[in-house]
Amino acid sequence: MLAAVIGASSGLGRRLALDLTARGDTVVGCARRPVEGVAASVRLDVSDTDAVTNTLASISQEHGPLDLLVNAAAFEQPTKVTDGDLDLYRRTFETNFFGLVAATLAVVPGMVKRGSGIVVNFSSDHGRAPAPGTPAYSASKAAVSAFTESIAHEVAPSGVRLHVVYPGWVPTALGQGAVDGGMDLPPRMVRRTEAQISRLVLAKMGGPAIDINAARVATLAPVVRSLAPRLYRSQMRRQGAR
Repeated sequence: MLAAVIGASSGLGRRLALDLTARGDTVVGCARRPVEGVAASVRLDVSDTDAVTNTLASISQEHGPLDLLVNAAAFEQPTKVTDGDLDLYRRTFETNFFGLVAATLAVVPGMVKRGSGIVVNFSSDHGRAPAPGTPAYSASKAAVSAFTESIAHEVAPSGVRLHVVYPGWVPTALGQGAVDGGMDLPPRMVRRTEAQISRLVLAKMGGPAIDINAARVATLAPVVRSLAPRLYRSQMRRQGAR
């Protein structure tokens, strides 16, 4: 299998890139920094959508059609409403959403023509249960989920599979950075390791389910929001970035 992993220099992207390589797949790691331990490494700023499209085209020309695309790059910074920093919203969406959209659109049409292919897009439980202090990040991840699911339904008859990963809380630089910035440490029931998420993704990708949920308890958030709104609001306020 030929795979391109965007965001492969750290965190969940790196773990997946290494695990794919270990099982014998050919992996091209795409990131701002060089990616070690994979077949090939390409420098890429995912917020530059033209660069994303051109890079994936170059990978296909050099290595052949992609069987797997993983979009794991992400950016998060508190965006409290009192700050009013619209540029920070734009930066968040350029990295978390538009770069992912460009990558997905660059490979899916070819996969549809060939009748096979997998795209794995990383979202967040904040996309379906937004905490205070992170409206830009939460909105960008909600957009990722809706975009991926819509396309997944569209291309399913062709044999192409798209997945949305909800990894829970993982102590990556991004996850730990949110805690260091003042967010309460999430409960143990939603904490996962990079290795756990990688094993789950490798086991589930290509299957019939669109969502890949690492912490199933988080899927109950919409139910709790409807049936116990006061409890839900109090719990979400506790998770907010200070």
